[in-house]
Amino acid sequence: MRYTTILLGFAFMFSLNAGQAAEKINWYSFEEAVELSRNNPRKILVDIYTDWCGFCKRMDSETFSNPKVARYINNHFYPVKLNAETTDTIRFQGHEFVNEGEGRRSPHQLAVAMLQGQMSYPSIVYINEELELLTAVPGFKTPEQIEPLLKFIGEDNYITTSWENFQESFTSTFR
Repeated sequence: MRYTTILLGFAFMFSLNAGQAAEKINWYSFEEAVELSRNNPRKILVDIYTDWCGFCKRMDSETFSNPKVARYINNHFYPVKLNAETTDTIRFQGHEFVNEGEGRRSPHQLAVAMLQGQMSYPSIVYINEELELLTAVPGFKTPEQIEPLLKFIGEDNYITTSWENFQESFTSTFR
């Protein structure tokens, strides 16, 4: 009986750890995230990527698959994956955004607008609860590099603190 209790305890602890390791980001479409934020205000994080971008694939496999990153994003943002070259029509703030390009690798109007014409992949766009663009951050980020950005914006530090001052006093909790 005693060994059974110990084994059940180990099994329970293992299942908790396995559940943490398996945590994934709950991605939404852009329109779903906007609707969710209108009903229950929360910031929106938009991962702007392309299918051919190697660093975009690394962000998925190394950064977004990190359980601590996934947990934080799920708890503080409505996360969106937006293919910068999608041909879908996306409605936002009374406008229809489309991809007017006819060639390969033509960008979608919404991606161009959010990145303010600075097309760099991957880029993470942060939108506040009023559905206003806060910033777009280009480039591949490791879990350690994205953590301060997530917390700077996700916990509203950007309202009272400069990015430089925040970075100086930041202590990682993802490690």
